[in-house]
Amino acid sequence: MRKTALTIAATAMMATGVMAGPATAELNTLNLKVVGTWGNLSNWKEAEGPFWDKTMPEASGGKITADALPQTELGIKGFEVMRLLKIGVFDVAHGVVGYIAGEDPIAEGVDLAGVIQNWDDAKAAFAAYRPTLAKQFEETYGAKLLAVYPFPSQMLWCNADVNSAADLQGKKIRVYTTSMGDFVEGLGGTSVTIAFAEVVPGLEKKVVDCGITGTMPAYQAKWWQVANHAYLMSVGYTATFAAMNMKKWNSLNDETKSFIESQMSTFEAETWQMNIDQDQMGIACNTEG
Repeated sequence: MRKTALTIAATAMMATGVMAGPATAELNTLNLKVVGTWGNLSNWKEAEGPFWDKTMPEASGGKITADALPQTELGIKGFEVMRLLKIGVFDVAHGVVGYIAGEDPIAEGVDLAGVIQNWDDAKAAFAAYRPTLAKQFEETYGAKLLAVYPFPSQMLWCNADVNSAADLQGKKIRVYTTSMGDFVEGLGGTSVTIAFAEVVPGLEKKVVDCGITGTMPAYQAKWWQVANHAYLMSVGYTATFAAMNMKKWNSLNDETKSFIESQMSTFEAETWQMNIDQDQMGIACNTEG
């Protein structure tokens, strides 16, 4: 009778989640140092930040937590993120592939400017190039690629009368990747590299005639205050990554690796959908506000 009662009690506890399941019981206990993307944009505010602050700790039963901050709050430039990941300043880094292309040009092949013109092709291209990207991350930065996801479609926002590609002739255009520079130069424009935060004053002071960024980021960064023309041709989707320092990754047990990969896969799918949903909303906010 006592044995039967104990068995029933144990079964009830498992059913109500009182007893820890093996999925979390066997995880390594971690507090990860994480750097995210721009703190004022949706990828951080609605995806990266909540994932590390809430989703991962809750899913792991408190075993995996993180001190996560966006690069803007830390005063870090986009091209510095993977260098700092490599030397172990961070355990996990989120960043834009185009910013690291100076050290690893092959990586930028995932999203060459002007090539991809719709979301279906973007998904197919990112998936096809993922093994190459993973290989480059490991060889160049000693990093394990965990996720590849986009920003909203990148378009041209101008304080000049631009209604076609021909109108870009002679215009100074802010770019942030090598292939964007090639794209602009090929259309007869002049590529100008300035930081994201400097684009609004740059447009206002005519340092540049146009800037390239995503539809929702343009709204969130208030480009609409100084840009009076939107040329809605997709320049790309800004391939963005999450990666872990390889030494940290190799120190984890198999259960923890599998758990992190599963959580990051869900994060990736949800972040794709968020950006697809926000794409047209960004256009409307910029042009109708």
